[in-house]
Amino acid sequence: MIKKISDYLSLVKFVHTIFAMPFALIGFFVAIKIGGSPFSWHILILVILCMIFARNAAMAFNRYADRKIDSLNPRTAAREIPKGIISPRSALLFISANVILFMLTTWFINMLTFALAPVALLIILGYSLAKRYTSLCHFVLGLGLSLAPIGAYISVCGKFGILPIMYSLAVLFWVSGFDMIYSLQDYRFDQSVSLKSMPAWLGKSKTLVLSAILHLFTTGFIIAAGIYGEFGLLYWIGSFIFISLLLYQHLIVKPDDLSRVNVAFQTINGIASITFAIFTIISLYLK
Repeated sequence: MIKKISDYLSLVKFVHTIFAMPFALIGFFVAIKIGGSPFSWHILILVILCMIFARNAAMAFNRYADRKIDSLNPRTAAREIPKGIISPRSALLFISANVILFMLTTWFINMLTFALAPVALLIILGYSLAKRYTSLCHFVLGLGLSLAPIGAYISVCGKFGILPIMYSLAVLFWVSGFDMIYSLQDYRFDQSVSLKSMPAWLGKSKTLVLSAILHLFTTGFIIAAGIYGEFGLLYWIGSFIFISLLLYQHLIVKPDDLSRVNVAFQTINGIASITFAIFTIISLYLK
């Protein structure tokens, strides 16, 4: 049983939840401290469950949809479905269960969250198909993860808010940018099987330039959110760390040296997200 659980956690790369979950928590606490809603453990747990179920469904669907492609790519051939650790049928059952649990969880939050849930599913599941048709697929992934702060805010307040939208836009450009860096690893393979990606279309150097531009937009929205929300010193310290880590990943990944792509993708972005969330949430309580 433990081995099977471990296989499914590996299938969905559960550790990558660190990218969007901290921003969902920012959206949650912004709704309380700025939106004026009361704190609720019940809603917090439901928000966390929504994040887990949605991401499980999206990542498992991505692995299911890509199972034949992954088997051809030396970098991904050892993944759970191509290797036979998890069968395609089991993966489909896992996806279906998480979709149902996600929808059910949103029902217990509020009607607006429940009504928007199918739209969220369409976006987060759509990434797996988008990369077959457009090099803009990175933005579809970014859009999916950008739903975290505004989704959490709506779960608490039952309405939209300017500040969480700013954070959603920051996440959109942040994730789109670092996904382009990550996809550099497969740009030759993508070209060989006609998969769409920015590296396959633009090449390595131009992709890195575009990624840097997107992260400048991220920086702009982080700063704009700080000004709009009238945050204190701790927020700006967290922002400085986050922005510095964005810059650092661009310094360690070069067109002729992709050896540190995984460090940039997972370690640096994970640390950036968690650190920024901690400083932002503490700053909210010191306002």
